[in-house]
Amino acid sequence: MTTIAPGQSRATAPAIGTAVDELDTPAVIVDLDRLEANLSEMATRASRAGVRLRPHAKTHKSAWIAAEQLRHGASGLTVAKLGEAEAFVDSGATDVLIAYPIVGDGKLGRLRELALRARVIANLDDVTVAEGLSRMARTLPKPLEVMVEVDSGLHRCGRAPGEPSAATALEVARLPGLTLLGLLTHAGHSYRAKSPEERDAVALDEARALVDTGHALANHGVEVAEMSVGSTPTAASLGAVKAAYPAITEIRPGTYVFNDVNQISLGVAEEADCALRVVVTVISRPAGDGVVVDAGSKTLAADAGPQAGFGRVVGQPEFVVEKLSEEHGVVAIPPSARVRIGDRLEIIPNHACPVPNLADWILGLRDGRVEREIRIEARGRNR
Repeated sequence: MTTIAPGQSRATAPAIGTAVDELDTPAVIVDLDRLEANLSEMATRASRAGVRLRPHAKTHKSAWIAAEQLRHGASGLTVAKLGEAEAFVDSGATDVLIAYPIVGDGKLGRLRELALRARVIANLDDVTVAEGLSRMARTLPKPLEVMVEVDSGLHRCGRAPGEPSAATALEVARLPGLTLLGLLTHAGHSYRAKSPEERDAVALDEARALVDTGHALANHGVEVAEMSVGSTPTAASLGAVKAAYPAITEIRPGTYVFNDVNQISLGVAEEADCALRVVVTVISRPAGDGVVVDAGSKTLAADAGPQAGFGRVVGQPEFVVEKLSEEHGVVAIPPSARVRIGDRLEIIPNHACPVPNLADWILGLRDGRVEREIRIEARGRNR
C-alpha cells in the first residue's frame, strides 16, 4: 500500500492548461485577467488621489499575489497577524505593517527577529502595548515605527478620535525605542452601509477621525507623517475623502483584489468584477426545487452576507445557496431549472477573505484554462 509522508497530500494541483470544466471539484479559481484589472484599478485610484496604497494581504495570503500588488504600485503590505508578516517576509516582502497589537514576550521576540530582516511597522491603541514594544525595540539597531489606532466607528480597537487618541499617542511618542509614525483606522462598519450615500458618509467620518486626532496632536506640538485609512468599501469614496481631508496619506483596502458578494451588495463591484469563484459539482437533486453541491463551509466559509444565502451562483440570480454544512451546499433552484447531477456551477463567496485560508493553493485561470498554481503561503498563520 502506498504511504504518504508527513506533510504530503494525495491532492495535487492540476496540470497547466487544464480546462475549467475538467477540474476536480470543489476548486477555488481566480480569473487572472480580472485580478490584474482589479489591481490596476485600485493602484490607479490611489495614484490619482495622491495617496500610497498599502493593501491588506490577509485577503489572499499569497506571496505571488502580494508581489503582483507591489508590481502594480503598492508601497508595502498590510497584514493582520505576526505569522502572516513572517510568511510574507520569508517570501521576500521588505515593508510590512502589522495592523494588530503585539502582546506577550513570545510574540515580541518574533517581532524583534522580523524587524532585523525587514521594515516592520507595529500598530497599537494602548500604552501598555507600547511599553512592551519599547522594551523590545531598545535592543534593535534603530527605532521601531508604530501607528496608533483610532476608532472611527467600528468600536473594535482604538480609542475615540481627538483628544482620547491623541493622549495615547503623546505617551507613545515619549517612549524610548519607538518612532510615532502616524495614525491608523479601519472603517469596518462600512460593510453595514445601506446606501452609497451612507457608505460615503462612513468614508468621510473615517478620515475625519484621523484628521481631528492629528490636529489634537499638533496642538501639543507633535506632528505625524502618516494618516492611514482602510477598507475596500470606503476606498470607493477616495476622491471625495482626499478632497475633503488632504492630510490622508495612505489606504489599506484588501478585498478589492478578488471582490465578493459583499462588495456587490455595497455597490462597489459587479459580478464581472469578482475574480475569485468556487467551481462545484452537483451531487444530488433530492427535490425538484433544490440541489446539493460538493462544497460546504470548509470551502466557501460560512459568512452570512447582506443578501440571502451563502454565496452567489454565477449567471443564476434565482439560485440561492440556502444552507451549508461542512462538505455540502444546499442550493434552492426553480423547479423548472434544468440542473442535473454532474453539472458544474460557479459560486462567488459572500466574503472572499476566509476562502484562501481554507486552501493550500488556488488556481489562476486565463481564458478558461489553468495558467498557474497560486500557493497560499500564509494559510493558517494566525498567531
